[in-house]
Amino acid sequence: MAAPGTDVQAAVELTQWEIAAGRRLAGAIFGLGKQQATLGYRMSKAGVDRSTIMLIKTLVVLGPSRSSALAAAVHSDPSTVSRQIAALVRDGLVERRADPVDGRASVLVPTEAGIEVLEEQRRRLGLALARVVQQWAPEDVDKFLDLLDRFVADHERHLPTMINECATARSEGEN
Repeated sequence: MAAPGTDVQAAVELTQWEIAAGRRLAGAIFGLGKQQATLGYRMSKAGVDRSTIMLIKTLVVLGPSRSSALAAAVHSDPSTVSRQIAALVRDGLVERRADPVDGRASVLVPTEAGIEVLEEQRRRLGLALARVVQQWAPEDVDKFLDLLDRFVADHERHLPTMINECATARSEGEN
C-alpha cells in the first residue's frame, strides 16, 4: 500500500474526470505563470520589481511586521526577503521602526512613497486586466471572479499539502 500523500493514494481518491481537470488546471496555471513571468520581467526593466509590489502589499495587509514574519507570509527565504527589504529601505519605500513589543528588534512599515508605488501599480494592472475581459459579458466577469476568488482561497488552504506533494526533491535515481 502506498504511503499517505503519494500519487498512488491521491489517484485512488480522485476520479478520472477530477485528475483530468487537475491536469487541465495545471496547464492553465503554467501558461498564466509564463505570461506573468514575462510581465514581471518587462515591469522590472521599467523599474517596477514584482517582489517590491508583493512585499509592500503584504506589509499593508499584515501591518508592521518583522522581516521573519514577512518572509513566512510570502513563503520566501528570510535571507532573500532581508536583501529585498534592504533595497526597499534604501529606496525609501519601506522603513524600519522599533518594535513596540521589543524595542531591541525592528518592524517593517511601508512609507507613503511605498504605498503610492503600490497604488499606482494596482491602478495600472487593474486597467490592463479590465481590457483583457472588456469583451466579456458582465455576468461572465462576475462569475469568473467569484470562482477565481474561491479557487485562490482553496489554493491557499491546500498550499501546505501542495508543497509536500509537488515541491519535494527528486531522489538521485530518478531522471
